[in-house]
Amino acid sequence: MNYLSVENIARSYGERVLFTDISFGINKDQKIAFIAKNGTGKTSLLNIITGKEEPDSGQVVSRNGIHIAFLPQEPDLDPEITVEETIFASDNKTLKVIHRYEQALLQPEDQEAYQQAFEQMEAHNAWDFETQYKQMLFLFKLDQMDQKVASLSGGQKKRLALASILLNTPDLLIMDEPTNHLDLEMIEWLEAYFARENITLFMVTHDRYFLERVCNEIIELENGKLYQYKGNYSYYLEKKEARMQAEKASVEKAKNLFTKELDWMRRQPKARTTKSKSRIDDFYKIKEKAHQRRKEHKVQLEINMERLGSKIIELHNLGKRFGDKVILDKFDYTFKKGERIGIIGKNGTGKTSFLNILTGAMKPDSGKVVHGETLKLGYYTQSGIQIKPGQKVIEVIREFGDYIPLTKGRQISAAQLLERFLFDRKKQYDYVEKLSGGEQKRLYLCTVLIQNPNFLILDEPTNDLDIVTLNVLESFLLDYPGCLIVVSHDRYFMDKIVDHLFVFKGEGVIEDFPGNYTDYRAYESSPAPAEEEPSEETAQKKNWKKDANSSLSYNEQKEYKRLEREIKKLEREKKEAEARFATGELEGDEIDKQSILLQGIIDEIDSKTERWFELSMKMEGA
Repeated sequence: MNYLSVENIARSYGERVLFTDISFGINKDQKIAFIAKNGTGKTSLLNIITGKEEPDSGQVVSRNGIHIAFLPQEPDLDPEITVEETIFASDNKTLKVIHRYEQALLQPEDQEAYQQAFEQMEAHNAWDFETQYKQMLFLFKLDQMDQKVASLSGGQKKRLALASILLNTPDLLIMDEPTNHLDLEMIEWLEAYFARENITLFMVTHDRYFLERVCNEIIELENGKLYQYKGNYSYYLEKKEARMQAEKASVEKAKNLFTKELDWMRRQPKARTTKSKSRIDDFYKIKEKAHQRRKEHKVQLEINMERLGSKIIELHNLGKRFGDKVILDKFDYTFKKGERIGIIGKNGTGKTSFLNILTGAMKPDSGKVVHGETLKLGYYTQSGIQIKPGQKVIEVIREFGDYIPLTKGRQISAAQLLERFLFDRKKQYDYVEKLSGGEQKRLYLCTVLIQNPNFLILDEPTNDLDIVTLNVLESFLLDYPGCLIVVSHDRYFMDKIVDHLFVFKGEGVIEDFPGNYTDYRAYESSPAPAEEEPSEETAQKKNWKKDANSSLSYNEQKEYKRLEREIKKLEREKKEAEARFATGELEGDEIDKQSILLQGIIDEIDSKTERWFELSMKMEGA
């Protein structure tokens, strides 16, 4: 059953064409994700589908009588009303019956009103629904029903808008980045809910685990064309790669044919027959095909990182609270070279406050933060770029200089750097406030990285970035030689980038976990042992036990296994680097570059092997 059809729509802003002649349909029970690069019109398309904008041409046709709901990136809620009033402001008849009943309970003297309200509750079978909506609000941590919307955080507003929509059980739910501002626990609940419920979805999201586990179809807009894939994210990646290879083969075939036809065209006399005219027309079609080029421009990230000294950042006995809310309680930590730490925890547990204390933007109530002399911080905050009215994209970068230093003493102009971040010469003279949310985030990322930090802090870096840019950012971070701290709800990103977690539990409790997010979820969900040992470690790690013959702690066991994997990987990289020298094809700067790379691998192998031996000796001495 077709719910909605998009028929030949187009949208432009002045000379900037977002898309033309776009058509597709949304059918009952489909869970569709829409993927496109930042700035190509994802949000505009959602606004057209939901009637917030009109297309320049074409139309959107929806089935009569279906209920369509839209969850935007930033919910549009009345700040002057309460949580409860927001829920009851919907068009859901059952909710209105419940609201009248609850109002009647507040006026016990009006028995007639109470009786009517009670009968309506019976008639609409509203008792179960009342329990359901209160359970949902409790689950969404919105149980303070009299709290004003204006006082809610961004995450709370997103949860309130989502709860209101889900309680109204729409036939078709359209969402723009539904996981933004939600913590990991809430994202996983939402993922499981959508995966099991018979609800029709159309969404824009960069959350690749969400795509994998929820969606059964993906529509991609690329270079002005739509491509549809009847499967989840893994299927999409597989079939897109096959499509790209087929396109490449088709272009190569056309190039060969073009060479033959070009020779024929050159030998043609001026007088042409009807048959030759037809062949000439075909020649121009072949020429167009042969000269097709994929617009495979990618963000290029490069960094001229200053060397880190032995002292990086030391945290001594840190304490921080806001009123009765404890954020840090006697927290100690000394950062080591090359650490890649992810920070997770529920909203409101103090993750961003911790980063602000780390960078000096906020003072702790007690304790101290010591920065090493060679430390150069790069801090990508949730607030993003500070937009100055009338400022152009190129002017943002020129504030750091007309020329930007790269590695090996090289430099590039501000304009060239922007081109590496996918801002062409025309785009560089656009006003910053006219960029899409994702483009602004990409520009902000550029301003953080060109300052060449050796300690990089990223607070929710994946919000609003498209999947293409995320893949490039991940590749850059995997090779980044400095220290890295990431706060993110993007589980795919965290699993790929970090190998160590700070888990903010609330009330000042921070668990130091040696693994990535998937490791942590496995640890949390593993069954409790049959008998609990009455030791402190067992109490803290109730879902895990030490190996019977090991004297290593739980953290050391995880580290020991991780080191084995990492050393094997580094040994492979060392062999590959040595093989490049053996070819004899390297010369000049490339020899220097590869020598530095090889020495770095050897140093890392030595360091990790030394630690592996320490743990091994400790284990053998059990």
